[in-house]
Amino acid sequence: MKRLSPSTKTFLLLIMIYAVIAGIMVYLPQGSSTAAVPPQTFPLPKPVMALVAGLIVLVSYGGLGLLGLFLSKKLGFAEIWQAGVTNRQRFLIPGLVGAVLGVFIIVGDLIFSRFNPFGALPHPPFPTSILASLAAGIGEEAIFRLFFIAFWTWLISYVILRKRNQNLVFWVVTFLSALAFAMGHLPSLMYLYNLTSIRQFPAFLMAEIILLNGVISFFAAYYFRKVGFLGAVGVHLWADVVWHVIFGAF
Repeated sequence: MKRLSPSTKTFLLLIMIYAVIAGIMVYLPQGSSTAAVPPQTFPLPKPVMALVAGLIVLVSYGGLGLLGLFLSKKLGFAEIWQAGVTNRQRFLIPGLVGAVLGVFIIVGDLIFSRFNPFGALPHPPFPTSILASLAAGIGEEAIFRLFFIAFWTWLISYVILRKRNQNLVFWVVTFLSALAFAMGHLPSLMYLYNLTSIRQFPAFLMAEIILLNGVISFFAAYYFRKVGFLGAVGVHLWADVVWHVIFGAF
């Protein structure tokens, strides 16, 4: 039986951490510190919901992420523990970039909030914000970068175009990933703001969601290809720590 590579082991460890967090989140307050939220109701007892949440993460995020890990290697993207990539490149630089992006999001939200009727974007309450940031850094990057970008870049450039124009395809797919990532935040905001249709979103709020999430997406995609999946996680995680945990606390 073929042994798992260090990169695969690390990815599976991250997914298991995410699964545990998903279970814990069932017991934590999910409301926003800046928006009125209806009381939480669960169709099943909380222990069952926690187990279901963890299993969903293991099966869906784990399965799609492993596929993305395999395809990204075929495309020549950096593996999680790529030889020649230093820990400074893998952890420090993406972390610093993410922190700067967190400041960028704060400034952007302060500007945009002056022009939409809902004001500033909401934050998860503390300490939920810490686990939410870690969960987003792992889970959203596994879906929107590791799987989405690797799969569509492979399908278009490797299969359809027969290994041609990979760089161009990568950036086009990155743009689509950024758009999908931004749109993925709309359902929770619709719930928080009690909206029933995307058409009810004010134009400035929609522009803010697309712009701020899109910028994070492009940087995460760049470091995903350059230094591996941990680079994308680092960018996203530290942006959320600055934005949701530190700024959100105030």
